Amino acid sequence: MKTVRVVAAVIKAINENGEPIIFATQRGYGNFKGGWEFPGGKIEEGETPQEALKREIMEELDTEISVGELINTVEYDYPTFHLSMDCFWCEIVKGDLVLKEHEAAKWVTKEQLNSVEWLPADIKLVENISTKL
Repeated sequence: MKTVRVVAAVIKAINENGEPIIFATQRGYGNFKGGWEFPGGKIEEGETPQEALKREIMEELDTEISVGELINTVEYDYPTFHLSMDCFWCEIVKGDLVLKEHEAAKWVTKEQLNSVEWLPADIKLVENISTKL
């Protein structure tokens, strides 16, 4: 089975109530169109995961981020490939999170994390980060 290596940004901010919030995006293309995920994408040859994440967020959301610590690496078997996803805490440096490839996006609090239909691999990440918010 083919392995696809990707990175995901768990973009964190603080809302007007002082609560931590996380940025979630709804996939706008492909087999998983409509499912919710953390933004990111494939690691290209010669890139570190952090470089790939900065590039992908700039391409997809027209936003510059800082990449923080690795949360974990999610390993998940989809029917046609194995996903290896490095997931990092991130913060916005500059930009307005313009949706170029996604159908929708929203900021969610810890209590709202399960209010969207996450893609299977992202569910594992949601479980992990909910204890760290």
